[in-house]
Amino acid sequence: MKNNQIVQTIRALALQAGDKIMEIYTRDDFDVRAKADDSPVTEADEAADALIHAGLRAAFPDIAIVTEEQSDSHKISAKRFFIVDPLDGTKEFVHRRGDFTVNIALVEDGTPTLGVVFAPAKKRLFYTDETGRSVEELQDGTRRQLHVSKPDNAALIVVASKSHRDAATDAYINKYKVADSAAAGSSLKFCLVAAGEADLYPRLGRTMEWDTAAGHAVLKGAGGQVVRFDDHTPLTYGKPIYENPFFIALSPGVQLKEA
Repeated sequence: MKNNQIVQTIRALALQAGDKIMEIYTRDDFDVRAKADDSPVTEADEAADALIHAGLRAAFPDIAIVTEEQSDSHKISAKRFFIVDPLDGTKEFVHRRGDFTVNIALVEDGTPTLGVVFAPAKKRLFYTDETGRSVEELQDGTRRQLHVSKPDNAALIVVASKSHRDAATDAYINKYKVADSAAAGSSLKFCLVAAGEADLYPRLGRTMEWDTAAGHAVLKGAGGQVVRFDDHTPLTYGKPIYENPFFIALSPGVQLKEA
């Protein structure tokens, strides 16, 4: 199986899921309920999940699939698997703020090697090509190669979560010389670092692997890194219950501060 087949499939599924999500987003009302962990889920999450899961299963029947919305899949243990967040940033979706994404990634031996992040409300599409290098596909169909910034450590650009920023995150950011900061939802934060629009994204809050894998793949393919907050070693995947530690996503030129 060639990487270009995987890339073409996950790109197409992300776009189709984005169309389905936007059909629901533009309605006057849609169903929202709380999951067992009190996080919100909508009919858009479920419709996108069904579409992506069916598409991956049909195209790649021998590759395991882990998806946020199917709890049985969280028991899967495999060295090679797809991991999916069909609607990352559900709170942004519910509040109609636009910063939500479709995330699909392939993980191999603990590393996300291929991935797609599509922000349908913002019409931004990021993905790794068949070589693992990252691109943004523009609305006219052209693609631009993504490269992380060459940061100025005396004037960094930092991006942080819109919905989950807290005092601990601010305290850590304050260790750096920051020229500008931005807030973004969902996995778009990884993509802003990948595109050179930000230098640093620290996350001192709970995330799951399906929240981060696709954005991680895009950032890695643009020359960036995602490391654990505690010891600055690479963030890996396939962990028990798919829960991440705190982490930092960055351009490698950033001089990291200790936790």
